Amino acid sequence: MPINIPGDLPAVNVLVRENIFVMTQRRAQSQDIRPLRILILNLMPTKITTETQLARLLGNTPLQVEIDLMAMSGRTPKNTPIEHMIAFYKNFPSVKANFYDGMIITGAPVEQMPFERVDYWPELCDIMEWSKSHVHSTFHICWGAQAGLYYHYGVPKIHLPRKMFGVFKHRVTHKGSILFRGSDDIFMVPHSRHTTIMRGDIVKIPALKILAESDEAGVYAISTNEGRQLFITGHSEYDPETLALEYFRDKRLGLAIHVPYNYFPNDDDTKTPICTWRSSANLLYSNWLNYFVYQQTPFDARNISDLDLNKHESD
Repeated sequence: MPINIPGDLPAVNVLVRENIFVMTQRRAQSQDIRPLRILILNLMPTKITTETQLARLLGNTPLQVEIDLMAMSGRTPKNTPIEHMIAFYKNFPSVKANFYDGMIITGAPVEQMPFERVDYWPELCDIMEWSKSHVHSTFHICWGAQAGLYYHYGVPKIHLPRKMFGVFKHRVTHKGSILFRGSDDIFMVPHSRHTTIMRGDIVKIPALKILAESDEAGVYAISTNEGRQLFITGHSEYDPETLALEYFRDKRLGLAIHVPYNYFPNDDDTKTPICTWRSSANLLYSNWLNYFVYQQTPFDARNISDLDLNKHESD
């Protein structure tokens, strides 16, 4: 089944070229199918790029998915045309009465600031609190994962002496996790961050379960409440060239940046990067949609508020 997104969204043309089945909202409304409603809170500065990356992964499943895009209230992005924001994005007050089967909270380039110093932190806290009663499963990415762990469980973030930057080997450490059902013993994930969370802080919290880790990049995937909340510290949604764009941007600006680990062949930045994480990214998102959203969400999404968020995952 297709992903259902606005027909004028720039991602449509990209996904059609990649043979991903995209259905316009007009056609979807003519079908007698209840799609999965997914809300994406896009905190990334390159919003069109992030929309496309996530739509690509959400559209690569047999499920019909309907996406709403949300941005923080009162903010004018520097890297996205205002016309695009007006046409495709909602703010929190406009979706507050809705119920969603799933929600994605993206990363954001504010990780070196204390959470409370981020100007939209109060609204983000309101959204994360609201998600507990209006979203069946919330999928937090990178800084979004750190923010969610801090808000919901008080887990601090720790500044790294050197940026975690590159593509790292990961392994599933909770063998019963259905989020990684079908995963290889070793899978690759890109990371790009200056901060981290510590394993010791996670294991002290009974509600949190570590699902996958990396010897170099640390804890990668954390789950709680039968997948009602998932925290992913890396960027499996990244395009093959995303790390290169970040690297060359920082290099042009004269910032201290090292060649992304395990990314360019022989660490030669004149060569084309090799993408080693596409299949694991598709598996991650399809498993989330299938096992934690589609198979568990109530048919009437309004009943989400009746579910027990404090029930721990059993497998």
